[in-house]
Amino acid sequence: MSQYAHPVKPVPWYRQGWPWFLIAFPGAAVVAGGVTLWLAITTSDGLVVDDYYKQGLAIERTIARSKRATELGLVAQLRVRAGGVEVYLTGKSAIPTKIRLSFAHPTRVGLDQVMELEGSGGRFGGTLPVLVTGRWDVQIEDLAKEWRLNGHLNVPSDTEVRMVAGARDRVE
Repeated sequence: MSQYAHPVKPVPWYRQGWPWFLIAFPGAAVVAGGVTLWLAITTSDGLVVDDYYKQGLAIERTIARSKRATELGLVAQLRVRAGGVEVYLTGKSAIPTKIRLSFAHPTRVGLDQVMELEGSGGRFGGTLPVLVTGRWDVQIEDLAKEWRLNGHLNVPSDTEVRMVAGARDRVE
């Protein structure tokens, strides 16, 4: 026997790096699949509509309400302040004493807010819970649902928005 020959003890597989490296990719796929399955089961698919025909009719009524706001020459100035909201509404005809103001988040339905505001002379005010950061779709309409105005508000940068009838999604 030579003076340089030493017996080599084999290293167990779990103490080597390559087996763990090869196991990591399928293991990560199993974990990601489990998370995806959990998300699919626990979240709602709120975008499916049962009756497309009725939705189409509703869209036609909505367009007619926007056209009616144009005929009335309605313009709204919306101011959002800490804890409150003010609306100044002008037009060619009589302004109602009550309006409905809606804030709709484009992706998170649970954050939407609808409030009825009372006022006189086209000035309306009310309290407003804090809006989360992001873009909000704003709608002002009369309670009889004859007309409506649409606009957008970016929180926290916008504090004032002007909504003009007939200017599709135009905000000045």
